[in-house]
Amino acid sequence: MMRILIIEDERDLAELLAFNLQQAGYATTLVHDGADGLEKALADPPDLVILDLMLPSLLGTEVCRRLRHERATAAVPVMMLTARGEELDRVVGFEVGADDYVVKPFSVREVVLRVKALLRRSSDTDESKGLSIGPLAIDTERHVVTVDGAPVDLTTLEYKLLLTLAERRGRVQTRDGLLQDVWGYAYAGDTRTVDTHITRLRTKLGSAGALIRTLRGFGYKLEEG
Repeated sequence: MMRILIIEDERDLAELLAFNLQQAGYATTLVHDGADGLEKALADPPDLVILDLMLPSLLGTEVCRRLRHERATAAVPVMMLTARGEELDRVVGFEVGADDYVVKPFSVREVVLRVKALLRRSSDTDESKGLSIGPLAIDTERHVVTVDGAPVDLTTLEYKLLLTLAERRGRVQTRDGLLQDVWGYAYAGDTRTVDTHITRLRTKLGSAGALIRTLRGFGYKLEEG
């Protein structure tokens, strides 16, 4: 059974989420404090973290940042919850490594569906031997990415984005198309989500980041040379 850690200081909301996720077949653990939630996640990494932005002791953005910096939790999907829905807040959430961002008030059913989508992406396996493009290599069986032989730590969403571009190398992918194919649902036209993840992905790939080309007004493609 997949395990979900809910870090949310609104106890009624946390318990409502836990109940609905348990009904959907998941095991849940509730923590109501940012520092305690981080400690719990690092001690026993879950399959997914639902993380409130405004938390006692440690803000959700800092919790997410630290989860991404630890090898044991670097690839654990993180869904961020917040009452703040401004575009800048969403961008900040994605910049620290969140895989999804849900604004309160929200439909609990929608959250459950998004959780299913995140977990499905994180557990997807590709039976092909892998992809190699210039200095970039993607082992699709082990979900390992290397540049010039050195491993690159990517989140589940970053890996999926890179794999999608690599599998369609040389072909332009629109931002809307990537939102649908990688995120799995419409993001209300917020294509900056894609731009933010592409920027972070290029940074992590170092010299291989140049393989991802921007076609102004259209989208992105990955190609060598």
